[in-house]
Amino acid sequence: MTFDDRAIDWLADLLADAARAEIMPRFRRLGEGDVRQKTSAADLVTEADVNAERLIAARLRERYPSAMIVGEEACSDNPALLKGLGDAELAFVIDPVDGTFNFASGVPLFGVMLGVVVKGETVAGIIHDPVGKDWLIGAKGAGSHIRHAHGALEKVKVAEPVPISQMTGAVSWQYLKEPERSRLARNQTKALSQFGYRCAAHEYRLLASGHAHFVVYNKLMPWDHLAGVLIHQEAGGHAARIDGDPYLPSHVDGGLLVAPDKQSWDQLRRELWAE
Repeated sequence: MTFDDRAIDWLADLLADAARAEIMPRFRRLGEGDVRQKTSAADLVTEADVNAERLIAARLRERYPSAMIVGEEACSDNPALLKGLGDAELAFVIDPVDGTFNFASGVPLFGVMLGVVVKGETVAGIIHDPVGKDWLIGAKGAGSHIRHAHGALEKVKVAEPVPISQMTGAVSWQYLKEPERSRLARNQTKALSQFGYRCAAHEYRLLASGHAHFVVYNKLMPWDHLAGVLIHQEAGGHAARIDGDPYLPSHVDGGLLVAPDKQSWDQLRRELWAE
């Protein structure tokens, strides 16, 4: 089966099914053996991540048997599964619990993310909030909306451009090396205020709905960013790698700067990296 926009509601409901069956029953109920470290004490995986990804992947294989399926936890065990994402005829990229640190800590800021890639281009993105029971959905050329639990659709739009002194933003500096790490941390003080949710799902929601202006990410794994960048762009925003090149599904490095528009992006690139 090929992908078309009519499948978006089915995909959105699939993410909610996984949240109801595998994620929320474990929230604030994780046992001692249900949480493991991956690369560090801040990089965790839980039974909710693993089981939600298995459920989503299995349902996708039933409906789209020839599609490439890229899940964060499967790729953690076998990084070679990422190979070919940029060339696949159809691929689904899954982050079963984005914000696992928050989830494991009992903090209700986490989400389920899904990106749809067709021939190297992201064409749809869905971010489900299992706590709020709603979805942030974007489709190529069709804009971005919040689909509320009661069924209503609310169109979202990025914030209006303002000088950096009036911007709210986030710089994910923990994956940066010196001296860039200290430079960005220092220059972030040029902005009005900052946020740091430890959850890209909610950070992209904040940006796409116009409640904040920018983020800087250095670590580019597709499950963290494909859905959010597409949603943000369809809400009117501008995103690019730090060198100005477009961000593509095949990219896993080069950093990412997300802003309300190209002019704001240029201003942030200049001011945040100033010596």
